[in-house]
Amino acid sequence: MEKNITVSDSELEILEVLWAAEMPLNAGEVRNALNEHKSWERTTVLTLIQRLVKKGAVAQEKREVYYYSPCIAREAYVRAETKSFVEKFFKGSSKNLAAALVDSDALTKKDIEELRDYFNRNV
Repeated sequence: MEKNITVSDSELEILEVLWAAEMPLNAGEVRNALNEHKSWERTTVLTLIQRLVKKGAVAQEKREVYYYSPCIAREAYVRAETKSFVEKFFKGSSKNLAAALVDSDALTKKDIEELRDYFNRNV
């Protein structure tokens, strides 16, 4: 991700719809996809999309109506957010993050075994 783009939880829901679609969508299509679990008004969806456009996270293309597509890949966004989270809460130490997960009982023994196997394969 070229620049650090910060989005709200609501804006992230819009991005998730666009990432899942893998093709440009118009605002109505975005709203329809969101309506499976949200009941946002049309104006709310449009406002969130316009915020994302201004931030450079979403591009708009004028056809018969505007179509929107993400400017950043989901993987790049997740990677940047993860790095920011580790920096903010664990002083940049992934080891401290892992220790916190183990100490908080967030990981089961099976999770730990799977992570150990993953690390052993990728070292």
